[in-house]
Amino acid sequence: METITLLMGGFEQALTPTNIALAVFGSILGTIIGALPGLGPSNGVAILIPLAFAFGLEPTAALILMTSVYYGAMYGGRISSILLNMPGDEPALMTTLDGYPMAKQGKAGEALALSGLASFFGAFLATIGLVIAGPLLAEVAFLFGPAENFALYAMAFATLGGLASRNQGKAIFAAGLGLSLAMIGLDGPTGSTRYTGGHLHLMEGVDFLVAIVGLFAITEVLMFIEHQGKESAIGIKVGRITAPIKTVWHCTGTMIRGTAIGFIAGVLPGAGASLGSFLAYSVEKRISNKENTFGKGDPRGVAAPEAGNNAAAGGALIPMLTLGIPGSGTTAVMLALLMTMNITPGPLLFAEKPDLVWGLIAALFIANIVLLILNIPMVGIFVRLLMVPSRILMPLVAMVAFAGIYSISGSLFDIGLMVAFGVLGYILRKLGIPAVPIILGILLGNQMEKHLRRALTISDGELAILWSSPISISLWAIAITGLIAPLLLRRYLRPRNQKS
Repeated sequence: METITLLMGGFEQALTPTNIALAVFGSILGTIIGALPGLGPSNGVAILIPLAFAFGLEPTAALILMTSVYYGAMYGGRISSILLNMPGDEPALMTTLDGYPMAKQGKAGEALALSGLASFFGAFLATIGLVIAGPLLAEVAFLFGPAENFALYAMAFATLGGLASRNQGKAIFAAGLGLSLAMIGLDGPTGSTRYTGGHLHLMEGVDFLVAIVGLFAITEVLMFIEHQGKESAIGIKVGRITAPIKTVWHCTGTMIRGTAIGFIAGVLPGAGASLGSFLAYSVEKRISNKENTFGKGDPRGVAAPEAGNNAAAGGALIPMLTLGIPGSGTTAVMLALLMTMNITPGPLLFAEKPDLVWGLIAALFIANIVLLILNIPMVGIFVRLLMVPSRILMPLVAMVAFAGIYSISGSLFDIGLMVAFGVLGYILRKLGIPAVPIILGILLGNQMEKHLRRALTISDGELAILWSSPISISLWAIAITGLIAPLLLRRYLRPRNQKS
């Protein structure tokens, strides 16, 4: 009953004219961002964070806007996947396997409608899971001391590469780079400076908003410049955007299985929507591919990954809100937003700021309904946006990035640092090194160091305290498994995916 009461209070927060308008605007904008190949939810949220500060949005309103963009981008990623065989982001990759063949068979409208319904199904049930599991996990989090928290952060970094990363070693290198960048600035206990190079601007450390916008938005601009602004074009007729009731009913079990798998993948720190989408498709193919139709335009091959990646998007919010550990790259960016607003996610967040948490959860329900209503009739409009030349799109992205960062700090040094991070991101992208672990390292590095120091202070320098409790032992076991398991499983799983 208490949960229902809190949720009703959340709807009172979310159902204000301003917040409804932000949810609708974020849903539309997120769908557009998700549909444009290469941008994806992480970039969309990163680009909009400076605007949230520029317009002076309150924390609840800013979070509602960002999560609406997040969910909208997860919906929108399917559009270019089905029509162009170009996933809007990595989680939408699996949708291309059967979505594009359906489009070539003249069933583009059916594929778009079915993927929209599967996305709604997965995201809506995942939000219900957030309502149920969020407070429970927050209660469990009170059992964590400094040693357990340090082990939790170590687990987040260890599992960050996961099955979605092509190279576990590169993910670990990126995490180490992020942790190194987090050490820049004043050392709290001693008051001495570390790695500032004598620059006063770095005394307070690297601003993670500068790093995020540089590594995502500016890097994307540089990548488009490299490819000489090639335009996208749609050579497929969409037709009527409806899915036969028989097809929807046939895919119901698929959507249920995909939602369950995706939600669990989302809750795991560092796994995220990519793993949820991949596992949902792989499991469904093993269960349902009796006639060898997967990869040839089977509707279940569209429903499974779409339900999986949208459920994972909802599940990824649970560790972010209750433990302060992002479950995906996009929630890592959202974590930066909360920390910039002096809001510390963790078990106390549900008790200290219930209006923010439950207003956010209520907004997720609203955003899902808005997305379902908007996506099917407005797909034709979103499809036309795929034809926007990159020579127009990318300058707009760069303009928003520069104006947003300058509006926050008013510092040309931060503008230069943002460009430097953009160049770094470009180089890392060319080397196949992911940017998300760097962001996670910058975000969590200081907290990880604080917990380590506190644990060692309590134990008088004895390292054994780091694995002295059942919780910490379990977390270290998961961390080690997260490092080793992908190396062993990737050879078994990826070839099957590539053959699809």
